[in-house]
Amino acid sequence: MNDAPSIAVLLVDDHAVVREGYRRLLEATGRIRVCAEAADGEEAYRRYAEGERIDVVVMDITLPRISGLEAMRRILARDARARVLVFSMHEDAVFVSRALDGGAWGYLTKSSAPEVLVEAVLTVAGGRRYLGGDLATARDSATRRAQREELGRLSEREFEIFRLLAEGHSAARISELLNLTPKTVANYQSNIRQKLGVENTAQLVHLAIDCGVLDRARDGGAA
Repeated sequence: MNDAPSIAVLLVDDHAVVREGYRRLLEATGRIRVCAEAADGEEAYRRYAEGERIDVVVMDITLPRISGLEAMRRILARDARARVLVFSMHEDAVFVSRALDGGAWGYLTKSSAPEVLVEAVLTVAGGRRYLGGDLATARDSATRRAQREELGRLSEREFEIFRLLAEGHSAARISELLNLTPKTVANYQSNIRQKLGVENTAQLVHLAIDCGVLDRARDGGAA
């Protein structure tokens, strides 16, 4: 007999038959209890706000009235500790990014094997993030594409400083090479990192390699 405490789930999908299938799948584990259901985003928020303990919200994105993303935003505004697992038909990286950036604890698609949903709920309930299948790769690829686009929008001066930073030159050395003050170089460096969405020199170097600005062999084989 499994004495583990049950995980309370709010199940949100606009198709009753689909919810019933998910309910049976989750509750068959003996560890998960679907304590509430909702057919649209507004109902999902009301159900969550009723006060019953909910450990994980399994939320579709495409819902009547308000979307799952808007419902998640309202839920998190009410309870920042809420754990929302997005379970959607959308596989595009833009949906994954919007969900995760909006505060979702996990994302998986409805094309996933049934046991993956169970794994995802258990993972999120345990306080860990979950990203199913190739979604992490897809999101990283989308981020890289956006960074490449931003790289093309750098001014000539910004691009030159980006290249020198990627090659390993210090801000002091760059100021000498380009006849700029150290403060000016520091300002450029800050702007470049902000535009490209990189936080440190290692990320900047990887981006330079990916975009062909810096040769991998020249950089010593950075991975």
